[in-house]
Amino acid sequence: MIYGISLILLSIIAVPSLILSKKPNAQELLDKVAPYQGWIGLVFSIFGIWGIISSLLSLEVLSSAPIWWITLFAGSIVEATLGFLLGFPVISKILSKNAPDYQQKSLKIREKLVPLQGKLGILGVISGIWIITASFLFTV
Repeated sequence: MIYGISLILLSIIAVPSLILSKKPNAQELLDKVAPYQGWIGLVFSIFGIWGIISSLLSLEVLSSAPIWWITLFAGSIVEATLGFLLGFPVISKILSKNAPDYQQKSLKIREKLVPLQGKLGILGVISGIWIITASFLFTV
């Protein structure tokens, strides 16, 4: 259940325009989180990758609770991808210290990925809600 809640919170950070259209006073909270957004994304990306690895290592759960395994695996993929998109500036900054031309290449990559962030954020909210629901229905 905590995993689903954290995925929803990550998705809310990823899709601020959707929240601002519903609650205009949420801008203050989002402004407070903005300086840490890259690091939050990097941490969630690492947790998502760890979730993918853990899911693959626990394939025996697939036979006893396939819906629960698929839910956690898909949630981990969404979490890793969203975390990567949010943490991209920090990752780019770390990697560009050794290669100055990497900065230009990373900006081009970022421009291609930004349109996916909103859709993935909505998918993250839906996945988080499903993970919370599935935790009550299919816990192993």
